[in-house]
Amino acid sequence: MTALRQRKGSKGKEPPLAAEIHSQQSNCCSNHHPERILHGDWSWGAIIWTSIGWSVSVGLGLLCCIYMATLHENDLWFSNIKEVEREISFRTECGLYYSYFKQMLQAPSIQEGLSDLIHDNLTESKRTINLLQRMNIYQEVFLSVLYRWLPVQSYLEPVYFYIYTVFSLQAVYVIALYLTAWLLSGSWLAGALTGVWYILNRVDTTRVEFTISLRENWSLPFLALQVTTITCYLRPQLSALQQKVMVWLMYVTTFCFCLTWQFNQFILLVQALVIYTLDCADILTKTQVTTLYLIQASGLLSVCIFQFCNTMILGSLVLSFIVAALLVRHCQSGLKSGGLLLRLGKLLLHSALVFLLTFIINYLAKKVLQLRSDEHIFKFIQSKFGFGSTRDFDASLYLCEEAFGVLPLDTLERLASTLLLYPYILTLLLLSGTMAVAILQNLSRPKGGSAEERKEGGEGRAVAFRPDVAYNLLHTLFYGLLAFSTMRMKYIWTGHMCAVAAYGVCGTELWTLLLNTLRCNSKVLLRLVRYAVPVAMIACLYYKFWPKLMEELSELREFYDPDTVELMTWISTKTPKRAVFAGSMQLLAGIKLCTGRVLTNHPHYEDKDLRERTRQVYQVYARRAPEEVYDILRAVGADYVVLENSICYERRHRRGCRLRDLLDLANGHIMDGAGDNDPDLIPAPYPRFCEAIKTEDAAYSALFTRTFQNKTFHVYRVKKKRKKSSKSSPEATVTQ
Repeated sequence: MTALRQRKGSKGKEPPLAAEIHSQQSNCCSNHHPERILHGDWSWGAIIWTSIGWSVSVGLGLLCCIYMATLHENDLWFSNIKEVEREISFRTECGLYYSYFKQMLQAPSIQEGLSDLIHDNLTESKRTINLLQRMNIYQEVFLSVLYRWLPVQSYLEPVYFYIYTVFSLQAVYVIALYLTAWLLSGSWLAGALTGVWYILNRVDTTRVEFTISLRENWSLPFLALQVTTITCYLRPQLSALQQKVMVWLMYVTTFCFCLTWQFNQFILLVQALVIYTLDCADILTKTQVTTLYLIQASGLLSVCIFQFCNTMILGSLVLSFIVAALLVRHCQSGLKSGGLLLRLGKLLLHSALVFLLTFIINYLAKKVLQLRSDEHIFKFIQSKFGFGSTRDFDASLYLCEEAFGVLPLDTLERLASTLLLYPYILTLLLLSGTMAVAILQNLSRPKGGSAEERKEGGEGRAVAFRPDVAYNLLHTLFYGLLAFSTMRMKYIWTGHMCAVAAYGVCGTELWTLLLNTLRCNSKVLLRLVRYAVPVAMIACLYYKFWPKLMEELSELREFYDPDTVELMTWISTKTPKRAVFAGSMQLLAGIKLCTGRVLTNHPHYEDKDLRERTRQVYQVYARRAPEEVYDILRAVGADYVVLENSICYERRHRRGCRLRDLLDLANGHIMDGAGDNDPDLIPAPYPRFCEAIKTEDAAYSALFTRTFQNKTFHVYRVKKKRKKSSKSSPEATVTQ
């Protein structure tokens, strides 16, 4: 039941419970509040408490950083394995991103390194692309420049400089969540509980220790910092100067978040919907709403400039939504007038106009820009909710990945075991109910008010729900829904979930309601339970999980992948430096990092032509004629093709989700194995290429020569010429 407060100058009395909550909060929370010193309280008590709070935040951040780094070291024995093994440990797209850090360091100068990235012809064969425009790799560029400038080369290897930076960002992440909980509750104990929960729920809050280079591990700490600055900005106690500082901090954190992750537009779209909902509910002022929208737009446009006018940003749905929301809001000046039913009707019409205009602007923008980079994401969303064809190869590739499925129920069981889920749900229910009442009262009030109300922005609230709490409530609700629909997005939700739950435990609202129900409410008792309960919970968690953490840290393993090491060594020593390799996206990323060879395709999937090329290269795992596969590979300039037994004979996924099944369905062929097939599918006229080529039949040996093999990989050289009896040209085959 969050701080229901009476505006200055308003008539009538505060509701008894709301007045008591407000009084308790102002008396009980001020001692620990991080803003107390900012408002001129330089007493020893304020300085000591604030210093302790900041010290605990830094300590928990460092503890998380060291914990993640130790797990990474123990799991791989990273300090003792070979350099090629270290690089192989950067799996899938992680290896691709790290390769650009390595490439920048190997360049003769920073200028030449940047030029090579802007005019890259190694990542995609027969193409020269601007990597700074296509990919979010400015963090690798910045880190390589920093490594060159700092005097650390003599005692710190580049790979350690890289991974330690990412682990340090986890410390920033924990500190940001800590500060958010502290700002909401007024007690740094809430921040301490947040940090403890984040670390104990590591499996569900982060995966940085084994996916170091993923873009989300760079960007989510900045998103958490942005949420902290928004929380601070929405507090009513800030002076004009402090508000300006917060606005600039919001812009900087938004810019850094957008610059480091290609999915920024979809995350900001959810955030824009949160802001829009708060605007419709009359919880934020017009100035606050406009400022938050403009910060989002300016952050995106700044990144667009840095990425050489990346059209994916210009054609993003969130930019279209912001323009539509601001335009419709400006045109509908009388939106918040009239009674409850009239205002609800106006809001429905307003929302319909905003969303209609959003789609019109977005459609026109994509037509003008000829943008198709993100259409695979919308295909995935349509297929996920049953609105599109499930045979589309790109959409099926996402749908069949566990990370893009719904949130497993065992996630909630793990969150409950650390005492996180229960206070989170209670806090959510209580705040949602209180906010619903506040919104109804806001929408029911007549237009107008006192001069002081109009001075506050023309949108004074008869019953004001704290804007900072309202924002964080809707943030956790909206991103929670996103996490339940797509498991990979849970890492955005679970970290913030820790802060919200800690606010519920350490804030006044839950305890005031409970003590009032028991008829034993007093300031002393309220203060006692607000401090005693989080301390008791931390002690309980320490007793329960400390032995498990120590046991986890004592487990020592070692990286072991001899087949991949053998493959990389062979490629580095036995093939030309400009040789072009075809194969799976994940493996090719490792080949780019370990050997520097040219690729036909790679895991960064945000390009229409590259997605089509990947689907064509993957025909080596489909039932296609050797001549057709040969023409495809020659058309993309491949000199070698790497076939993986783990894909050709895949058993990890269920039938219908194996890569060979997706290719069969896309080609209209019946799938392997027992089970039903759609009636329109037909038997393939050829055997599966990755199996048939191993027979060394004349039809295959005339076009391909095996040059390397072990238990996992088979490498074939694509011969330069073949007989003229080919039925189709390379260009015709690739466009099929």
